Amino acid sequence: MADRPDGGGKARSQVHNPTLSRISGIATPGWCLHHPGSPRWGDGDGRARDRTLSCVIQVEELRKTYGRVDALAGVTFAVGTGEFVAVMGPSGSGKSTLLQCAAGLERPTSGRVRLAGVEVGELDETGLAALRRERIGFVFQAYNLLPALDVADNITLPLRLAGRPFERRQAAEAAARVGMADRLTHRPAELSGGQQQRVALARALITTPEVIFADEPTGALDTRSARQVLELLRDLVDRSGQTVVMVTHDPVAASYAHRIVFLADGRLAGQIDAPSPELVAERMTKLGDW
Repeated sequence: MADRPDGGGKARSQVHNPTLSRISGIATPGWCLHHPGSPRWGDGDGRARDRTLSCVIQVEELRKTYGRVDALAGVTFAVGTGEFVAVMGPSGSGKSTLLQCAAGLERPTSGRVRLAGVEVGELDETGLAALRRERIGFVFQAYNLLPALDVADNITLPLRLAGRPFERRQAAEAAARVGMADRLTHRPAELSGGQQQRVALARALITTPEVIFADEPTGALDTRSARQVLELLRDLVDRSGQTVVMVTHDPVAASYAHRIVFLADGRLAGQIDAPSPELVAERMTKLGDW
């Protein structure tokens, strides 16, 4: 479990967004976050701007059935641009299935997913592959780095696979964002688990994605490394306006998010804004074993 720094979540005002209100079905769903001082929403001098967040992810009545089991049973929620949302729930609640359907990794049985203005359900396999490659970044519990490639080549691999021209400086810039600028020529075996996960995060950022989906990104890390990765994710949101959706079982990890969405038995079971580890842990005990 990661250590949560003192002070909890950063203060921010809430601005009502009618679009989020229309498609959401949980408590206070129509409130979107406004980040005072964020470069995306301000002019660089730290003054707040009267801006609401547009929706980068919209999920409506999402259902996913495996045989006779409903992994998702009519889930509806939205994520605003520049928002950090954690998804939590007991084992088997559907949280990883929700992430996979929202990211275009699995097709839902029914319902609608709209990501960055694209109707995901209308895409064929080629279109889905292009969407994932060009507009989505992924970070998983397993780092999935290629052992034969050095850090720079692992980071630029998505660009290479997409056939997009790139320069080595792009790898250096992405590595610098995650504190790995001095490890460009190292191979994964020469890195710690936390360093490998930071390389995986840099790889997710190299395509400038609309959203990063992170599935248990700190699950295999020690406390110190987990804290570093979570601080990087939160910093990307606060400083660059990056959108992050993270599945986690760890209340401390979830407390780095702006908002936590809870699932139980494939259905939404509420949410918490500006979460603290204690509040998250208390809420989880009411959802069942986890």
